[in-house]
Amino acid sequence: MSSGEHPARLSVGIIGAGRVGAVLGAALARAGHRIQAAYAVSAESRERAAGLLPGVPLEEIPDVIDGADLVLLAVPDDALPELVAGLAATDTWQAGQIVVHTSGRFGADVLRPAMSAHILPVAIHPAMTFTGTALDLGRLEECAFGVTGPDALRPMAEALVVEMGGEPVWVAEDQRAAYHAALAHGSNHLVTLVAQAMEVLAAAGVAQPRTVLGPLARAALDNALRLGDAALTGPVARGDVSTVGTHLRELDRISPEIRTTYVALARATAVRALESGRLQPSAAEPLLDTLADQEPQEPTP
Repeated sequence: MSSGEHPARLSVGIIGAGRVGAVLGAALARAGHRIQAAYAVSAESRERAAGLLPGVPLEEIPDVIDGADLVLLAVPDDALPELVAGLAATDTWQAGQIVVHTSGRFGADVLRPAMSAHILPVAIHPAMTFTGTALDLGRLEECAFGVTGPDALRPMAEALVVEMGGEPVWVAEDQRAAYHAALAHGSNHLVTLVAQAMEVLAAAGVAQPRTVLGPLARAALDNALRLGDAALTGPVARGDVSTVGTHLRELDRISPEIRTTYVALARATAVRALESGRLQPSAAEPLLDTLADQEPQEPTP
């Protein structure tokens, strides 16, 4: 197959039947590719493979790679460089194989140790959180995939993403870390933020925090995605120092840890509001003074 063609039906080997690997394997099978073997270590991964990749044999890594047209490496970021280098050192890679990894952190350069075997290196990272169940297959329909690799392989890589139901987004090799940092900041930290907010609501006596926070959080996320900084509302954007001070005292009582998070985000919000003109300098100065000390305040006698 030439590098610019739409991928033909491929035999696929999957190394890592975790939440991502098993789901992407199922998506490739759904597109008509043949999953020839998978490698799974934990009992959870083996169970996941049985559910999402029925009938696919579980083999050792060399056997998964042997004869595969496409090898999907769905392993943790920190394990990827050592895995690629180790397989290169043992001459496991085969010429002409498409080698795809799913790490957000790395581009195609992490596959360089395998290049002496004349593999075709591509990074394809789904910008999605996975449950490792069939539910994720539906989520792929609106999922962007960060694609990085040699220009000659771009049409093939993007075609694979489209076949899995996703939307390819090209990311330059030297921008891969920034791309991944943005996704981690916007999704992983969002989970922490929402969980903390629900904890405070529970401490305030709200029986079902998610029913109170859910509509507000969904609306705020939608507005932020559409409008950016223009979606900002609330006491920080208004420069309401008294309200912010009250929040800090209450959070100090409920959870000093959450108070620290609130202060850090409030300071970042105030700076962005100031830079965008939504917060006037005269209002920003006392607000930032209130937020300057991130340590919990001593209670008033």
